[in-house]
Amino acid sequence: MPVRRSQLVESVRAKRLPPPAVARAILAAAEVSQGNVADELGVHRVTVARWLAGTRTPRGEVRERYARLLRELEGEVAS
Repeated sequence: MPVRRSQLVESVRAKRLPPPAVARAILAAAEVSQGNVADELGVHRVTVARWLAGTRTPRGEVRERYARLLRELEGEVAS
């Protein structure tokens, strides 16, 4: 069954990450540590540090969950 356009667009949006500097700023504004993010996503803190440094990028389901977490945190600090 072909994927509907809206599903395709949503799939792309779900995986979109801000640049590492923006992600760092979101976490700082939300007062969330790398350890908190790592615990939430079930990864090691060093992994999160590498994402925030821009030396690695998350993949698959973890990428989607990380992107969603950043969007939610950004929304919280913006309100």
